[in-house]
Amino acid sequence: MPTKTDNHSDSQKRIWDDASLARVHDVPDKARRVQAMFDAIVERYERVNTLTTLGLDATWRKQLVRRLELPTGAVVLDLACGTGQVLRLIHQMRPEAIRLVGGDFSEAMIREARRRGPATASFLQADAQHLPFAGGSFDAVTCVFGVRNFANPEAGLREMFRVLRPGGMVGILEFSMPKAVVLHRLYKFYFRRVLPRLASWLSGDTGGAYEYLQKSIEAFQDVDLAGRLGRCGFEQAGVRWLTFGVVHLYTAYKPARGSQA
Repeated sequence: MPTKTDNHSDSQKRIWDDASLARVHDVPDKARRVQAMFDAIVERYERVNTLTTLGLDATWRKQLVRRLELPTGAVVLDLACGTGQVLRLIHQMRPEAIRLVGGDFSEAMIREARRRGPATASFLQADAQHLPFAGGSFDAVTCVFGVRNFANPEAGLREMFRVLRPGGMVGILEFSMPKAVVLHRLYKFYFRRVLPRLASWLSGDTGGAYEYLQKSIEAFQDVDLAGRLGRCGFEQAGVRWLTFGVVHLYTAYKPARGSQA
C-alpha cells in the first residue's frame, strides 16, 4: 500500500472519512476512493507492508506461488498487482511461466511496478471487473489482498473465470481474523488499535488508507469466498489457513471441459 503520488496535495486529502468508513463496502463511489487511496500511498507501500506484518507478507506470497499449477510455457495474470511483488516472485520461482501480465486499478501502482520489473512482465492499468483480455487467455490468475477492494467482488471473480483457459487455476490471498479466542483478541487489538496508526505514521498517509484496511477486512469476514468461486463456475474451490488464520489462501479451477459461468 503506497504513500505519495506526483501530486503531493492529493495525498493530503481525506479519502476515507468516518461516514464512508462506516459502510466501507457499500459506498456508491467505492471504486473511485480505492483508486485514489492506492495512488496516494505508493512510495513506501512495500516497506510498510513488510514492517506491519513482520515480514510475513513475503511468506504468504511465496506460499501462493508454490501452490500454482502451471504448464510449461504458462501465461499468468496477477490482478490488483500493486508494485508487482507476486510477478517478481513467479519470475524467480517458476521458470515454466514465460509470460507475466499485471493489472491494477491504480495508475501510480502500475508506474511503480514497471520500474521494479521484472522486465519480462507487462503491466497495464485495468479494472478487474472489466478486463481487456479475450476469454481463455491465461493459464493462471492470481489476486493478493485485492478481491475485497473490488466494487463488485463477484463480477471480478467472473472475469477471472472468463479469462482463464479450461483447466486453469485461480489463486487468491485475503486477510481474515484468527479463530482461536486468545489469538483473536490479541490480533484484534493490534489490528484495530496499533496497525492503522503505525502504518499511517510509517507511510505518511493522511487519507485514511489504513483505517480503510482495517474496516474493509473486518467487514469482509462473513463473505464465503470459496462459495462465491463455486457460484462463478469454478470447481474444487478450497481454502487453506496461513499463520493461524490471519490470511486465507483460496484456490479453484476452471473446468477442463471449458464450460462458461
